[in-house]
Amino acid sequence: MNLIPIPAFSDNYLWLLHDGQRALIVDPGDAAPVLRVLQENGLQLGSILVTHHHPDHTGGVAELHAATGAPVHGPAREAIPEPFQRLQDGDTVQTLGLDFQTIDVPGHTAGHIAFYTPEMDGRPLLFCGDTLFSGGCGRLFEGTPAQMLASLDRLAALPGNTRVCCTHEYTLGNLRFALAVEPDNEELIGYHARCAALRDQGRPTLPTSLAQELLINPFLRTRQATVMEAARRFDPAAHDDNTVFAAIRQWKNQFK
Repeated sequence: MNLIPIPAFSDNYLWLLHDGQRALIVDPGDAAPVLRVLQENGLQLGSILVTHHHPDHTGGVAELHAATGAPVHGPAREAIPEPFQRLQDGDTVQTLGLDFQTIDVPGHTAGHIAFYTPEMDGRPLLFCGDTLFSGGCGRLFEGTPAQMLASLDRLAALPGNTRVCCTHEYTLGNLRFALAVEPDNEELIGYHARCAALRDQGRPTLPTSLAQELLINPFLRTRQATVMEAARRFDPAAHDDNTVFAAIRQWKNQFK
């Protein structure tokens, strides 16, 4: 299997997975770069997976469906281009010989889903849309801090070697904030240096892994003493899981 992050817009990745003949695409906000990669590699598009309704994730869906006939699979509770198979927690999409499980992860949007397969070339694979980023998480446009924390908890419970395919190259900005939260986190300091080197070479920082994120991502570490203390410095009212998470999210929203 080949996993390709196709750059789009200013910082999106449209994830394409293929076996040399057939392919799937995740969150195609723009059809043109996807059609180009399919043509260049002689691939037939077999499935279109959509995590949520935002235009930078759905803008190319209709054109790709019309051009290829590939079925569209997306969140049952969100409006995305018809026709599509409506998915909710626990549903499975079978494509490329893999079973992708649907995980409900509300927070960024109300009906956001993720796609997870337990084994792809010997390792699990997660397409998480805008729920989880390397060093960060999505803004809460439609959900609550409690919902997003619960969603991130579900993803954090997956195996540590899971490859995490985030849909934006936000890593360096997220890590600047993470370092403000945990300036003495040695793993974070080293990871920031490695990611900066990748970007200097014009290479993506993604996919990441869950094991890596658990060591450096403040939104997966809100129960760690260092992150809790930082949250309380920002908002003295932060006193439990949800309010600590909310404080860290609000801090990130206004971080410059």
